[in-house]
Amino acid sequence: MSRTVLITGAAGNLGSRLARHLLPTEIRQRLMVHRTALAGDLAAAGRVEVVKADLTRPETLTGAVRGVDVVVHFAGRLFAPRPERFLPETNTRWFSNLMDAALDAGVERVVLISFPHVEGPTTPQAPATGRVDREPISVHARTRLQEEKILLERTQGTGTTPVILRLGTVYGRGILMIEAGRWLAERRLLAVWKEPTWYHFVSTIDFLRATEAAALRPGVRGIYHVADEAPVTIQEFLDRACEVWNAQRPWRVPVWAIYGAARACEIYALLFGTIAPLTRDFITIGRVPHVCDTARARRDLIPDLVHPTLESGLATLL
Repeated sequence: MSRTVLITGAAGNLGSRLARHLLPTEIRQRLMVHRTALAGDLAAAGRVEVVKADLTRPETLTGAVRGVDVVVHFAGRLFAPRPERFLPETNTRWFSNLMDAALDAGVERVVLISFPHVEGPTTPQAPATGRVDREPISVHARTRLQEEKILLERTQGTGTTPVILRLGTVYGRGILMIEAGRWLAERRLLAVWKEPTWYHFVSTIDFLRATEAAALRPGVRGIYHVADEAPVTIQEFLDRACEVWNAQRPWRVPVWAIYGAARACEIYALLFGTIAPLTRDFITIGRVPHVCDTARARRDLIPDLVHPTLESGLATLL
């Protein structure tokens, strides 16, 4: 029997990619949007229903979740200045509103898209394993950890299964942060701090396959770390990416200079009402090394990766 999946933030960078990935399947999709319109090809696709709802208005969520088997939650606010002011709201109260509606509707499974930074600094010798008792230093990670706890606590004793996908850094053509890096590299403006920082990456296609499995595969429950088989430093990743882009490798600069650039972006955004593609909290979370124990995801979600290493996936940056 065909399943119905609600994707929140379906007009966003990752949500829209998951929606397109599911189009060839028999899955019925309900794509939830707020202010940003859905791309025309998705809105016109078969087995797709577009629903407009607002996470700040619980009354708009009732119809969005009615008749849904699975919710995959991407929606939120990201590229804005002063994230310390809005993230406690967007990552907790907004998600609580969605959980109220999902539980009332008897949704079978809720999949929350998260990241390994919620466990704080991790390394190849001490990877993230699924703990929820850490105290992250960035606002993004602290509030996402609170979101994870809401999901785990609110589903206890209910018929709703909680699934948390802690994704490594997603890379591939069209991913916003990757395209921003390419734009800067082509203008010789790309810079990174000097201290080597471990990152665990996952290609776009493997992120999509893992998310599809998290939403639909029987027996899936709890926290999964999704990443490839070979973590590298962010400096190595950017160096290799610049080779693919035929650009100069990134400048190595003091971290205070990058924080200064982020502060300038935030001030400009506040003065002129624009987005803030770089914030100081982005730098804070970006400097946290993150490496995942992916054994559970390999067992339950994606035993085999299309791109098990960065070397395999570099061509996806073109």
